Amino acid sequence: MLTREELIEQNQKLMEIIAELQKSNEELKESIAYLTKQLYGRSSERTAALKLEKDQISFFDEAEQEANGKSEEAEIEEIEEIEEMIVRKKKKKGARKEDLADLPHEERVYRLSEEERICPKCGSIMIPIGVQFVRLEIEYTPASCKVVEILQESYECLKCRKDEETPVIAKAPTPKPLFDHSAASASAVAQVAYQKYVNALPLYRQEKDWKAIGAKFSRATMANWIIYAARDYLIPLVEQMSSEQICETVLHADETPVQVHREDGKSNTSKSYMWVYSTAGCSGKQMRIFRYERGRSSKYPQAYLRGFRGALHTDAYAGYDKIPGITRCLCWAHLRRAFNDALPPDQDKTGTIPDKAIHYINALFEWESRFEKLDPEERRLARQEKEVPLLDEFWSWLEELQDTVLPRGKCGKAVQYALKHKDGFMNFLKDGRYAISNNLAENAIRPFALGRKNWLFNGSPRGAASSAAVYSVIETAKANGIDPYLYLKYLFETMPEHRDELDKEFLDSLMPWNPEVNKICQSENRREQ
Repeated sequence: MLTREELIEQNQKLMEIIAELQKSNEELKESIAYLTKQLYGRSSERTAALKLEKDQISFFDEAEQEANGKSEEAEIEEIEEIEEMIVRKKKKKGARKEDLADLPHEERVYRLSEEERICPKCGSIMIPIGVQFVRLEIEYTPASCKVVEILQESYECLKCRKDEETPVIAKAPTPKPLFDHSAASASAVAQVAYQKYVNALPLYRQEKDWKAIGAKFSRATMANWIIYAARDYLIPLVEQMSSEQICETVLHADETPVQVHREDGKSNTSKSYMWVYSTAGCSGKQMRIFRYERGRSSKYPQAYLRGFRGALHTDAYAGYDKIPGITRCLCWAHLRRAFNDALPPDQDKTGTIPDKAIHYINALFEWESRFEKLDPEERRLARQEKEVPLLDEFWSWLEELQDTVLPRGKCGKAVQYALKHKDGFMNFLKDGRYAISNNLAENAIRPFALGRKNWLFNGSPRGAASSAAVYSVIETAKANGIDPYLYLKYLFETMPEHRDELDKEFLDSLMPWNPEVNKICQSENRREQ
């Protein structure tokens, strides 16, 4: 029979086991709620806007608001916001005419036939007295294509033919083909690339569209067009961009999985990665360079960023830690996302730890939006004055509560994630050119992630490398405010004439920030072609 002391000890152990099981149960509940939210909840990470009043964030007044109920000012403000939303929905008079002003216009006057113009009262012929406007309509003309036969006219000197033994013959110059022994044109290949990499339209769907207008191109033919265009023209251009990008002082980086078939030593279901490297928003040369790599190892960014010295904006992936000579600036949008994932799904979120953390981070982003138009040094000083006190308070609050949250729960992981990488999150304060988030790189890689849902995988490593080159050119064009289709078409029309002499000077003249190229490839020029 157990003694009293042994029973007490046994009871204590059982209580500890029960407490541990309760903690595990709470963590499992939280995981189930999170997965349910991911599956059925809204995908937007948008959070309520935060107003800064007297340098304080508004949730510090929560207790007074809850004790006194909603104030008259809050009710009036809420009504005004609703009225503003209603007003915004109403389209201003004449807006439709402004929206359609750049389109070609055609007038269609509907007239009565001669029989209909006979007056029903006296039988006389009625004459026109005016035209009345009825409405506007948008008329769509389906796409079309045509076959262009390239003919070369020859010339001969009749005098030399008569006087000389050797006739003198001259031929008119013709533009060089995009590919030898191919019917592909600059516009056709640009359209295929634009549809796949901008509109995320897979080649098998494009095959049907081309067939509908009379052109029977197989998806294999179009895939080869993209691969050859990348190999001969786009990859050299992107390599030249990369050499310039490494000379920048601030970069953004991100990576996302991609499935590539027929990789040596790997199964078709294994993960490869598409990496993107972007120049900072303040750079005069906006570049978005995509790189296909076989994995996510740190050796890949190390190899690409060899020689780069400056600030690198990333998420907290440890692979970037091994890059020498850089300042890691971590993304506050990622941290906010971690707390957003920890919000309780089925109860009032106000006043919870994740909610307060999100309010702190929103306040930080609010200050950043106010400092957006300042020059770098002014922004750095403004951050020191306004954001550093807020950040000190935020970190002190996290340190106080880190022992009170479930360490393996979503909230606990978010708190630990923040505290573990505190230095990286604070590095953006060192220089006004540094950004508070890595949204620039994430926005650059988003079109690839959206397109991947449609085309699912790359058929070969060569195809993946070609895709990386095309995405680099398209996203760089968009970042410089020019039309990707016009830029691709311009490259495919210009580069074949210099295929054997793609030197640095020539490639520099093709960059989208070149004023002449930028002017040619503006979207409004597309309607004229």
